[in-house]
Amino acid sequence: MKNPRWLLCGFIVTVALMHLIQAQNQQGFISLDCGLSPNGSPYTEPSTGLIFTSDVNSIQSGKTGRIQKEFEPNFMKPYLMLRYFPDGTRNCYNLNVTKGTSYLIKATFVYGNYDGQNNYPSFDLYMGPNIWTTVDLSGRVNGTVEEIIHVPSSKTLDVCLVKTGTTTPMISALELRPLRNGSYVTESGSLKYFFRVYFSNSGRYIRYPDDIFDRKWYSYFQPEWTQITTSQNVSNSNTYEPPVAALATAATPTNATAPLTITWNLKPPTSNFYLYVHFAEIQNLSSNASRAFNVLLNGENTFGPYSPKRLEIETLFDKKPEKCDGGKCVWQLAMTPNSTLPPLVSAIEAFTVIDFPLSETDQDDVFAIKNIKDTYEVSRVSWQGDPCLPQQFTWDGLNCSDTDTFTSPRITSLVLSSSGLTGSIASTIQNLTELRILDLSNNNLTGGVPEFLAGMKSLTLINLSGNNLTGSVPQALLDKRGEGLELKLNGNPKLLCQSVSCDNLGGTGKHRKKSVVVPVVASVASVLAVLVAGLALFFVFKKKKQANANGRVLSVNAQPDGRSPQSSQPSIVPRNRRFSYPEVQAMTNNFQRILGKGGFGVVYHGYVNGTEQVAVKMLSESSAQGYKQFKAEVELLLRVHHKNLVSLVGYCDEGDNLALVYEYMANGDLKEHLSGKRGGSVLNWGTRLKIVAEAAQGLEYLHNGCKPPMVHRDVKTTNILLNEHLQSKLADFGLSRSFPTEGETHVSTVVAGTPGYLDPEYYRTNWLTEKSDVYSFGIVLLEIITNRPVIDQTREKPHITEWVGLMLTRGDIGNIMDPKLYGDYDRNSVWKVVELGMSCVNPSSSRRPNMSQVVIELNECLASEKSRVGTSGEMDSKSSIEVSMTYATELSPKAR
Repeated sequence: MKNPRWLLCGFIVTVALMHLIQAQNQQGFISLDCGLSPNGSPYTEPSTGLIFTSDVNSIQSGKTGRIQKEFEPNFMKPYLMLRYFPDGTRNCYNLNVTKGTSYLIKATFVYGNYDGQNNYPSFDLYMGPNIWTTVDLSGRVNGTVEEIIHVPSSKTLDVCLVKTGTTTPMISALELRPLRNGSYVTESGSLKYFFRVYFSNSGRYIRYPDDIFDRKWYSYFQPEWTQITTSQNVSNSNTYEPPVAALATAATPTNATAPLTITWNLKPPTSNFYLYVHFAEIQNLSSNASRAFNVLLNGENTFGPYSPKRLEIETLFDKKPEKCDGGKCVWQLAMTPNSTLPPLVSAIEAFTVIDFPLSETDQDDVFAIKNIKDTYEVSRVSWQGDPCLPQQFTWDGLNCSDTDTFTSPRITSLVLSSSGLTGSIASTIQNLTELRILDLSNNNLTGGVPEFLAGMKSLTLINLSGNNLTGSVPQALLDKRGEGLELKLNGNPKLLCQSVSCDNLGGTGKHRKKSVVVPVVASVASVLAVLVAGLALFFVFKKKKQANANGRVLSVNAQPDGRSPQSSQPSIVPRNRRFSYPEVQAMTNNFQRILGKGGFGVVYHGYVNGTEQVAVKMLSESSAQGYKQFKAEVELLLRVHHKNLVSLVGYCDEGDNLALVYEYMANGDLKEHLSGKRGGSVLNWGTRLKIVAEAAQGLEYLHNGCKPPMVHRDVKTTNILLNEHLQSKLADFGLSRSFPTEGETHVSTVVAGTPGYLDPEYYRTNWLTEKSDVYSFGIVLLEIITNRPVIDQTREKPHITEWVGLMLTRGDIGNIMDPKLYGDYDRNSVWKVVELGMSCVNPSSSRRPNMSQVVIELNECLASEKSRVGTSGEMDSKSSIEVSMTYATELSPKAR
């Protein structure tokens, strides 16, 4: 195996059961619903089971708001409330964490026009003293999520929002998830989320509780790939422990000799990045079969040859960060010459490296100053986050030592003059061991002057004047005056200095001058620091805007253009085969389990080779479909293969025993799901769009990918079948017809099809064209929108096209949409699908779009819906099943 920069993390035989239980019990999880009232805390978010609490104990500032009601249906409960910060420049959450533990940290921002100003904010997000990222919500109606893997260097962690312009920073949720020790280790810096995908065409994302660390995985697939799946359990027990559901599917190149290729663009191009690639062999390999491949990055063989383990997770990860020339990365899996099977991959995580150069303030000083803050109940807005860094945000009243990026700064000056302090002088002050100036003047402090002040060797000025201190000043402190200490105690009438009033005590002229000069110099230095920092931020922001304007977005190969691969192999056996009738009886266990019935006969459940599920359609003697249609379907499916067409595994043609053996579609047909006959949850709008977009691709392939072209003639919701991942496939090709020559515009044929879906022009003229399928598909679109019968004689307008047309004249989309969706959809995408559906059912076939146009428009609608549920592309909707991989960055195919 080449290149030691890659390491392989395999199966862990012994897994700590307690760790698993703790992870699933959310031990160590921090889930803050920002702005939530303490009265409503905690609560369990129903779709994930995550327990959210109010943020009131983690932040000392800010005001609470709520997104406007029109946005509420789009988001889960944790993102309805928010906290915004109109006061101060820096406002920080302070969180208790375990030092040295890796945390996955997610910050979610949903503006939702909470203030009615429709002014989307932009601000900076800091991790302790270092800038993490700029949050710009401009144009992000659905918000954004920022994610990072970070190892805290102390027992507390500050996450700060910093105002950079005229808009007000805000936050919706802050979540921390402890990860397993030893995972996601870097040479330096932290890991900023780039993308995280599992290879499936399901369109679903996976998160907690399926992922015990609450990572979010997005399904991703390309047309030139073939998906393989398993129903067997895949062990995910290693350091990274990706969800089992992500390992149950994998991608292989359809063309076995071609590499599996993924490309992306880095921003900025010089970024370092880390990859974590998860493999598991999920196919049963025959004795003479083998799978071995090499891993390449930009043409260089970086690892291999490698063979995944059977039903066991292995993770390939970078030991050192990677780079790509010009920022363009091409990552490939290439089959070795001796391998009989193409490469396979289950999931990938990618992160860019973000360096945090500033060391936090010395932790003893931080502990001490926070104790002082709590003791005196200091409520200054600026007293949040790191006390000393960055310098433009140093706490008011503090000065700190100048250091390099590797040395922690120390607090050298504490000025709390005229701050309303009460009580005694806090003993924790002595823990500020580098303190030079202590000014507690003009407060209401009582009690004596503590002797520990004499032991603070760095002090050059102590100003305790103007308080109500009593007793005698320790002699050791008075003696320090001779060593250069300036001591101010006047204005404490009950305080004695060597049996005399302390009002008569004064320091040297030099020291008095110093007590005035130091604060002035400090103030001037602070102003200069702010000016310099402001100019630096201006140029950085200007450069960043130019980079955003000129930069290219990250992509994983090209987006599908609506055309699908024309050479996908059947998913069950490599070749269609002819079965004998006894074989059919055996595979169905003598026709034991019925899946459905229709005019053609009965469909039974079965197994081929004892493992692969199939559906067996037996043609009854009384079937209206007849032998002609049976023969037509066999002949068509023997020569066409597409991921969105149900595959023909084989057939039986023995006398009166006619059977078609299809791949098994575990989730039945679209009609059953719309009607609720299959039970379970209602198909949300995003899922419906995905299903019809996939069915459209299958139909477009029949029209344009087949030679000669095919017309289905019976497109309807009962002929759109769904597999276990809700991937849709067009079925029932018994009525399909081909055009003998490419020059023909139509075929004259006897009318066939289903009432309600039948093209009226075809019915009148007997002229069959591909636009007849377009009409039927338009009816399908109207069905997924309305979830109403195609023909209903009790309606004001019985046919669905007439009824929708009538509703459109009244201008209310709510009267058309399925009420079971409860308004949870992107109105723009809905209107576009309504318009598309109505154009498909235009009485004149020449005015209907072709299926290529339909595919393109549906993909655009799906992208719009994904954007709505995505927050920066990936915000949770309460019913979302798919969002793009554009989380805090962009990865094509993008659907923002």
